[in-house]
Amino acid sequence: MIDHTALADDLIGPRILLVTGPSGAGRSTAINALEDLGFEVIDNLPLSLLPRLLDGTTTGPLALGLDVRNRDFSTNALIEAIDGLTRAIGHAAQVVFLDADNDTLIRRYSETRRHHPLAPAGPPLAGISSEKELLAPIRSRADVLIDTSDLSPHGLRSEIERLFARGRGKVLGVSVHSFSYKRGLPRGLDMVFDCRFLRNPHWDPQLRPRDGRDADVAAHVAADPRFDPFLDQIKGLVDLVLPGHKDEGRAHLSIGFGCTGGQHRSVVLAERLASSLAQDGWPVSSRHRELERRDGTGPGGERGLGA
Repeated sequence: MIDHTALADDLIGPRILLVTGPSGAGRSTAINALEDLGFEVIDNLPLSLLPRLLDGTTTGPLALGLDVRNRDFSTNALIEAIDGLTRAIGHAAQVVFLDADNDTLIRRYSETRRHHPLAPAGPPLAGISSEKELLAPIRSRADVLIDTSDLSPHGLRSEIERLFARGRGKVLGVSVHSFSYKRGLPRGLDMVFDCRFLRNPHWDPQLRPRDGRDADVAAHVAADPRFDPFLDQIKGLVDLVLPGHKDEGRAHLSIGFGCTGGQHRSVVLAERLASSLAQDGWPVSSRHRELERRDGTGPGGERGLGA
């Protein structure tokens, strides 16, 4: 998920994004999404050619994909390129860093049966470790850091669209998540609420096979006398903090609801809050981690993001 960002919509000159990260973290998916948003995309541009590119006619936003397979890639060269763009008059550059945990990257390489570029004849973990060490200084310089470990390709595209869609100005996007505490908290949540104290539809044999998107399940949970006060308090808190986060320049806020199984109560609350925020005009999306895994529509049911 999004870790931090300082969007450059209000800076002078063409927007330039340097998109990088370890192989398998989703760079190609991000680059393709940016191209669909109207960015001029150049993937694997040799860093030595960057000054020549910027000396040419540049009127629109640029997205440059950079990774260790670049012909003249080095950490120092990339840092120098970042600093040079920062100093260049009229160029507002941002580093977008895609990352994922080692287990996820290993799984993605296993699914695609590709060799890691830094370990073509060995196990992927060796290459992954070397690449992360090489990229660590770049990661620390990132303006936008996205952990894709729990993101499907569709989810990553949604995050890119939320961050970089043109013509929207400074917009704070909100994502509302449901999850099961049995599997731990999703990465990147900014606010988390525990709803395990509410009435549990799991104990009703007719409701147990359904999920929180079902009207009868939602009615069952909402019948708990504590439901409305709980949701009202959360909505009031969210209404208070969202404008502040927007004023601080944040691009995204993630809110999570957890329950025992992640099928009923947390889903109901996530849907109710997302609907309310959408009615208020906030760009909002909802994700239900356990339902995605069950239905095969999310990270548990899709192939990896690729390089």
